[in-house]
Amino acid sequence: MKILVTGGCGFIGSAVVRLAVARGHAVVNVDALTYAGRLENVAEVAKSPLYQFEHADIRDRAALERIFARHRPDAVMHLAAESHVDRSIDAPGDFIATNITGTYNMLEAARGHWLGSGRPEGFRFHHISTDEVYGSLGPEGYFTEDTPYDPRSPYSASKAASDHLVRGWFHTYGLPVVLTNCSNNYGPFHFPEKLIPKVILNALQGREIPVYGRGENVRDWLYVEDHADALLLVVARGMAGRSYNVGGHNERRNIDLVHAICDILDTRRPRAEGSYRDLIVFVSDRPGHDARYAIDPSRIMGELGWKPSVTVEEGLAKTVDWYLEHEDWWRPLLALEGVGTRVGVV
Repeated sequence: MKILVTGGCGFIGSAVVRLAVARGHAVVNVDALTYAGRLENVAEVAKSPLYQFEHADIRDRAALERIFARHRPDAVMHLAAESHVDRSIDAPGDFIATNITGTYNMLEAARGHWLGSGRPEGFRFHHISTDEVYGSLGPEGYFTEDTPYDPRSPYSASKAASDHLVRGWFHTYGLPVVLTNCSNNYGPFHFPEKLIPKVILNALQGREIPVYGRGENVRDWLYVEDHADALLLVVARGMAGRSYNVGGHNERRNIDLVHAICDILDTRRPRAEGSYRDLIVFVSDRPGHDARYAIDPSRIMGELGWKPSVTVEEGLAKTVDWYLEHEDWWRPLLALEGVGTRVGVV
């Protein structure tokens, strides 16, 4: 396939781009290169004849229409989004503009291309979303594809809105869409404002490791390369109009995850004195912090045969090793706004 990927220089998007090219797909990467989009993330495929880059913002409808006309993709994988909950608390307008208006622009540009191409049956508009649209779980139960939406932050509300737009374009216009909602991702090239890379990098610098509340919030963790594998499977074989939840069956409390990272670092790069656990400090909780997320991935497993291949223990070790070996990637990012400092406290 020729796949148009939006946000392909971001964390999850770049994993999709690298894997798609490795599997022989032609990829057109559309990215605005905002603070979290890095060309370095796709450097290993940049010279491939299968890869092309378009520097464009999904908020620019005219640019999108030119790109569709130029490349005529067989499928779209729409990952471009503002995604950090804390940043959405401080600047919700950015999330409305990118996640809602940007998705509308993508849908309309894709619809024009699909109609102009004679409505090809195999075309897919794959919208990649989050489990946060479902709200917060108690100690029991799982999110399924039928769980009612109940977003609690500007970020999750904007993603919920974009999901509804995608379904609206399917039911009203017949645009062949598929949706996925995934659990928390982690792995290589993860921008250091998020929990796991922040813990690793603060620890390596001997800085305090902040944990919200008492660290009791629970998340289901999914290694990013497993997620990329699932996404490519859905865009190729997913049923039009269908949504698929993607999760790793890897629930962990935040504090347990932080402890595990510290323990790995204690063996990989011991401190001169004590443990990295000594750097942990508890800070005031995030406003509207959801208690627990957990995904039931039965549909994608049963219908498409996908399953995660990496456990949390394996994935954390691989992730820590990657950051230890790639200081040249993360060191320049430390000076960027919001990295190493807390945002979203209003």
